[in-house]
Amino acid sequence: MNQNKQHSFGRLVRYLFSHYKIQLIVTLICIVISSFSSSIATIFIQRLIDECITPGVSQGFEAIAGKFTSILLTMGFIYICGTIASVIYNRIMAIVTQGTLKNLRNDMFNKMQTLPVKYFDTHAHGDIMSTYTNDTDAIRQLIGQSLPTLFQSALTITVMFLTMLYYSIWLTLVVMIVVFLMLKITKKLGSITATFMIQQQKSLAKEEGFIEEMMQGQKVVKVFCHEEENKEAFKKLNEQLFKDGEKANQNGNVLMPILGNVGNLMYVLLAVIGGLMVYLKAPNLSLTGVSIVSIGIIVSFLGMSRQLSQTIGQASMQVSMIAMGLAGATRVFELMDEQPEEDHGYVTLVNVKKDTEGNLIETKENTEMWAWKHPHQDGTVTLTELTGDVRLEDVDFGYVPDKLVLNHVSLFAKPGQKIAFVGATGAGKTTITNLINRFYDIMEGKIRYDGINISKIKKPALRSSLGVVLQDVNLFTGSVMDNIRYGRLDATDEECIAAAKLANADDFITRLPDGYETILTGNGSSLSQGQRQLISIARAAVADPPAMILDEATSSIDTRTEALVQAGMDNLMKGRTVFVIAHRLSTVKNSDAIMVLDHGKIIERGSHESLIEQKGTYYQLYTGAFELE
Repeated sequence: MNQNKQHSFGRLVRYLFSHYKIQLIVTLICIVISSFSSSIATIFIQRLIDECITPGVSQGFEAIAGKFTSILLTMGFIYICGTIASVIYNRIMAIVTQGTLKNLRNDMFNKMQTLPVKYFDTHAHGDIMSTYTNDTDAIRQLIGQSLPTLFQSALTITVMFLTMLYYSIWLTLVVMIVVFLMLKITKKLGSITATFMIQQQKSLAKEEGFIEEMMQGQKVVKVFCHEEENKEAFKKLNEQLFKDGEKANQNGNVLMPILGNVGNLMYVLLAVIGGLMVYLKAPNLSLTGVSIVSIGIIVSFLGMSRQLSQTIGQASMQVSMIAMGLAGATRVFELMDEQPEEDHGYVTLVNVKKDTEGNLIETKENTEMWAWKHPHQDGTVTLTELTGDVRLEDVDFGYVPDKLVLNHVSLFAKPGQKIAFVGATGAGKTTITNLINRFYDIMEGKIRYDGINISKIKKPALRSSLGVVLQDVNLFTGSVMDNIRYGRLDATDEECIAAAKLANADDFITRLPDGYETILTGNGSSLSQGQRQLISIARAAVADPPAMILDEATSSIDTRTEALVQAGMDNLMKGRTVFVIAHRLSTVKNSDAIMVLDHGKIIERGSHESLIEQKGTYYQLYTGAFELE
């Protein structure tokens, strides 16, 4: 077991005891009782033979009836206790297992909500989903089956070895030699099986990810007639999964028969050696001294050898499951150990109203007037009205340290101004909006919001002051009304409908089968791309933020729909600071300022008319084509 898996095992055990300490203690006690009851039966078999059956043959049943009944009743009582203990610990472990998986999923999801956008940009979504499915299922088998079986097997083997030593050290040595051989076989085949079982899980994850991707892109596949190529790609992934599964199961399935036959060999050896010892009346060395081996001891040894080989076989079958479970636990804990999004801000956003003298006063009422609450070290508090003044001052940024995406970018947006970003793909347009939202932190320079460095503003407060409409729309399973209300959860139905009307979405929504209560599934797959975008715009409108970021907001809307929505967008933008990213230059003509970016630098800035007069890059783009490639 490598260091990572040892760490994961210890942490998993601590995690279990932190939530189910009493239940696990009861389980351990029940496993001890169950193991003891199953192992101790051989002692009673020896007593029955040596103290009842053998004397009964010569003395008659009446002479041994009392002792015979006593031994049977004791055996029955121990078996009943073992059965009850087994039922109890299995029921408790079912609760512990499912409860632990629930807690792990809750902890993973809670941690996931705290992670920065960068984490999701650098990790495949299918890989993250695998921790909730394949990895947690491997942990389920580890907790619910493998660990109890291993613990019970260890106890059973310990009790049996002590019992064997009590009866005969010579016969125990024979057992130890065979058991050593069984352990070597288990270690060899078990490690190979574990390796291929883990590889099988990886291959399964790749195949599932490929299938998910093909299902999402089925229309593209059909359009480009890519079916045959996809079949070949799937065959390769499926072939790899087959090979890994074949090797894992070949080694895993052959282990039990091999151990079973080695156990049979041990059974025959004990029968031959034990029979010779009885026949020759050879001296028997045991923990109680030197004596003559009895038939009862030989029969008990044969029973214990059979049970011992079965126990070792059951334990060996858990090796691969334990390896998979610990690998799954390692991945789960890696997700839980990811560094959450750092937030050292202390400026918050509060509702305010003005007193008779025009001073801002904090209030719990929804006044639709907001201010930045800035606490100071001397205990005083400053309230700065939220107006939407955004300024970038000599900003440098790169997603990787040695490659800058933005280079010395400076710009300002006064309250109520509409600022447009124009440039080819990769010029840095979307990056600027990501920095304003603090999805990423700048390397050099400053970004100020109403004169406050955004690094001092708490991220939830900063983001709640910004409305965002993205090019890629995400609609959640639920009604249309629920999806619009996502912008502000306390919004009334009337406010949601008003926002939809503002975005010109009300017309098509009312024509849906159930209107605003129409249930959307599959990211709104029943709607057109333009309709989905309109709902996204309505969602931003109901939030009623003082600043808006429209990232290709109308790129998925046809020309006719764009004309309808542009009026609604203009209404939405009135009195707000707006950042617009658009490929269609016709949508940015009425901007207060247009920034032309190229390779992370602003090469031109000005109004539409002034840039046309300059006859520079913007002029060439505007007169040459209305869309950027």
